[in-house]
Amino acid sequence: MDIFRTHSGSAVRKTLNFLLLVTALLTVASASAQTTDPAIKATQVYGKVSEINGSSGQITIKTDAGSLVVANVSEKTTYQRMPPGETDRSKAVETNLTEITVGDGVVARGFVAADKKSVPAQQIIVVSQSEIAKKNAAERMAWARGAKGIVSAINAAAKEITVTSRTMAGTPQAVIVAINDKVKIRRFPPDSIPRYENAKAAKFEEVKVGDQFNAKGEKTPDGARLTAEEVLFGTFKIAGGTVTAVDAANGQIKLTDLQTKKPLTIILRPDSVIRRLPAGAAMMMGGGGPGGPGGGGQGAGPGQGQAQTAQGAGQAQTAQGGGQGPRPQGAGPGGPGGPGGQRPGGSMADLMERFPTISVNELKVGDTVLLSSLPGSDPTQLTAIQLVSGVEPLLAMMAARQQQGGQGRPQNVDLQGSFGGMFGGAGVP
Repeated sequence: MDIFRTHSGSAVRKTLNFLLLVTALLTVASASAQTTDPAIKATQVYGKVSEINGSSGQITIKTDAGSLVVANVSEKTTYQRMPPGETDRSKAVETNLTEITVGDGVVARGFVAADKKSVPAQQIIVVSQSEIAKKNAAERMAWARGAKGIVSAINAAAKEITVTSRTMAGTPQAVIVAINDKVKIRRFPPDSIPRYENAKAAKFEEVKVGDQFNAKGEKTPDGARLTAEEVLFGTFKIAGGTVTAVDAANGQIKLTDLQTKKPLTIILRPDSVIRRLPAGAAMMMGGGGPGGPGGGGQGAGPGQGQAQTAQGAGQAQTAQGGGQGPRPQGAGPGGPGGPGGQRPGGSMADLMERFPTISVNELKVGDTVLLSSLPGSDPTQLTAIQLVSGVEPLLAMMAARQQQGGQGRPQNVDLQGSFGGMFGGAGVP
């Protein structure tokens, strides 16, 4: 008997058809969810201008997710330019299509097509790429004039944090940072690359001695105090070891930890920076007095992996953390020229920014490396912010300096205290 010719068979067939329909709908919904781009909404698209065709009245917009949407403009389209960072529409000024350039930030308002590939733009709002660059440069300068280094003391009652650093000459510098309830406090999360946009809201109570710290604000004329407007901090770790394996395809290297002698896995992300110390650089970096390359040593405050800084006109200053372009976001100013062009008073983090970058493929088994990281919950794995190979001369130099304390071997070198400031730390815009 054909089951589908019976009453019960008919019910089964209807059930199967229903299940097939539900499966199909779920598949479509899942595919739609996977392709949803938050920058493409029903009545607007935002991203960056990737192409302009004035003759055909088209602006191609590329979203952060990589979607391309064509904004079709006409004589009815209105154009406004907003200053970078502004949300108040009253600050906008009238502009036109000819003043828009590739790279500008843009919002196209209109009813987006069903396929999300085009939008007849009723209004175009742009932010100039050059104005964004100027604003970012001004922000970086403001951070560079602030206070940066290692937290050496905390006055909870007065809500003040003492930040200590050293110049390349080994001179300790301390700035007391006053923090009120209006200050924006942000912290870099564990196991991450310290990019400004990734920092999370935090509280004063979360800052602890030994953290790397940046503060932007107004300094007193003598530079001893700063009233903060915004602060960034993170609990950074300096590690080192001998390379035992290199997995370039998966962005990982294996180390034997210099101090614990245990295996350590280092994760290399696309924005991790790998450098090699040039020949002779160790002597240059060791010339900073008792504090050595990282600016540690006596007078630097407890738990110091000292960030270096230099004050005064014409002196390079460090900004903790990675840098722009091929380095992690927020590094201090580098400037042209190699290590020999470093001015006397600059910082060790500034100097290291000038050392050549290399690829993971250039690392070899047996290399000795140092690296900075924001450690996560797994002590056997670290994400590298900056990693430097060829550091054997630095370790030997620091070991020699510690001989008088009975710690003359490289594995006994205080990595945090000796090299913390060499890497910088908290990334700024």
